[in-house]
Amino acid sequence: MINPQEIYDLLLDYGTDTTPIREVIIGLTWTICHGEEIGLCMSPTIPTRTLSWSGTLVNRTIADIAPWLRSWDDYQATIGMAAINAVINSKSNLSEKSQPVLSSGPANLAVFEHFLPQLRGKRVSVIGRYPGLNRYETEMAINIIELKPRSGDFPASASEYLLPESDWVFLTGTSIPNKTFPRLVELSRDAKLVLMGPTVPWLAELAEFGIDYLAGVTVIDPNALRQTIAEGGGVRIFETGVQYRLYDFS
Repeated sequence: MINPQEIYDLLLDYGTDTTPIREVIIGLTWTICHGEEIGLCMSPTIPTRTLSWSGTLVNRTIADIAPWLRSWDDYQATIGMAAINAVINSKSNLSEKSQPVLSSGPANLAVFEHFLPQLRGKRVSVIGRYPGLNRYETEMAINIIELKPRSGDFPASASEYLLPESDWVFLTGTSIPNKTFPRLVELSRDAKLVLMGPTVPWLAELAEFGIDYLAGVTVIDPNALRQTIAEGGGVRIFETGVQYRLYDFS
């Protein structure tokens, strides 16, 4: 496994594209950047009243914005990640090689439904609170680790103890822009590791970082996705604009 910190060099290699940005929307839950294609990233959870660069991004190039991925400003890093994903989604064919993940229940939990037969009785850690995840608490020993823990969640510091003991780890793609990805990947090296969510970049090179599965999304209805995000949608994007797909590196 290569140094997980190199994920940022890898992603910025795709951020040299000179495609002009058509649109940026920062919704309550999701952010989109539209170049040739749409790139997604989870929005920051810290609200702000001012962004010094708002109103200036359209018609700037992806190459102008992509370096923001390295920023410690949550909003800049989010825009940078979404911009890079817009490029990757226009060039990578990995998502086309993946399989759609369907669910008889909530669409946002499709990945967990898919893996459920393999998770029963296992020690499972999930980075990020997915709405409705508590339905699986009787199926497995599940630990939810959150930067902002609610009742029943573990704080981020618990990762140091829980991930090395886990059989499976589900790691949110948002760990890349929030800079927790390198350490969480190191801690999960003995587990089956699933990188998941709309923030996931469809890159084959992620296997070199110890990722066993990519559970990302493809945009199936750009107009519905844009509207849902602009209207504050969260998990509803899985019912309107995107679909989970799974790629197995094995």
